[in-house]
Amino acid sequence: MPASLEVVENGTPIEFTVDDVMKYHGPGFPGGVAHAVKVLERALPVLSPDAPAERREITVATAHRGPGVRDTFEVVTRAVTEGRFTVDAELERRDRGQTLERYVFALTYRGRTVRLEIRDGFVTDEFITLGRKAERTDDEEARLTVLKQEMADRLLAAPADEVYDVVD
Repeated sequence: MPASLEVVENGTPIEFTVDDVMKYHGPGFPGGVAHAVKVLERALPVLSPDAPAERREITVATAHRGPGVRDTFEVVTRAVTEGRFTVDAELERRDRGQTLERYVFALTYRGRTVRLEIRDGFVTDEFITLGRKAERTDDEEARLTVLKQEMADRLLAAPADEVYDVVD
């Protein structure tokens, strides 16, 4: 896990830890926070290899609909409130199956775009099935809470280049 994600605003460095993001987001979706952290950890050095990126120049498009993902991009880039964050179902990779199809991210910075897709093994079928279930019992809610945290822990323990692939 990175010590922090570093961006700049008008040349002033700003660092965000996972704990910083979780304070903003709250406890609801730690897996989504972890996904977005790994996406940023993987994408930022590709988009701006020589220096931290200007946070307000990063644009994000994703097939992922979760609030943890959204809130992470908002905290680090301010893309949500400034209209540079888009959820786009057209980015879904349905050929990868229900479990992986929405874990697609395209980040753009100063004319350069990087597209990332999740690798197998970080998101479970059980998590997706239970998370998309319309009405859950109390036991199912409790199980989903455990699955969210397990996924977050799995993601944060792995290097970003082992979680997300850069694809064309």
